[in-house]
Amino acid sequence: MELSEKGQKLIKHFEQCRLTSYQDSKGVWTIGWGNTYYENDKPVKKGETITQARADELFSAITKGFVADVNKLTKGIKLKQQQFDSLVSFAYNAGSDMNNNGIAEGLGDSTLLKVVKQNPKDPVVVVEFLKWNVSGGKVLEGLTRRRKAEAYMYMTGELEFFE
Repeated sequence: MELSEKGQKLIKHFEQCRLTSYQDSKGVWTIGWGNTYYENDKPVKKGETITQARADELFSAITKGFVADVNKLTKGIKLKQQQFDSLVSFAYNAGSDMNNNGIAEGLGDSTLLKVVKQNPKDPVVVVEFLKWNVSGGKVLEGLTRRRKAEAYMYMTGELEFFE
């Protein structure tokens, strides 16, 4: 599957584009549409700037990696577009966690993915999205809104940002 335009809107709404590097809630240098690294895996550093065109190009390149990861993680599961988009948004923000170490550091080892694999229609999926609203040991309002939006899109196919 590919990320739809609606899925891109969901991600971009919460990431918001910044053309000068800044530190995220964990102190990680970030640029563009919430990117912490470039296509060559080099991390974003303090004082870097990019153009809007470069931010959009970077978003496209980095998103492709998360699309591939979610496709691998959900192989054999029949997902609706809205479900796929929500999972890509989640992975874009929390990480793909493709290392199979059993520690939930992103989508790969999460209970969210386990529930989706057992039954993509299970309403418990909503609860699992909402568990991922902590960064740096603190519940963040922005992450809570994002997880609500991802869960809502997953279940209904509609964009709602819960502002």
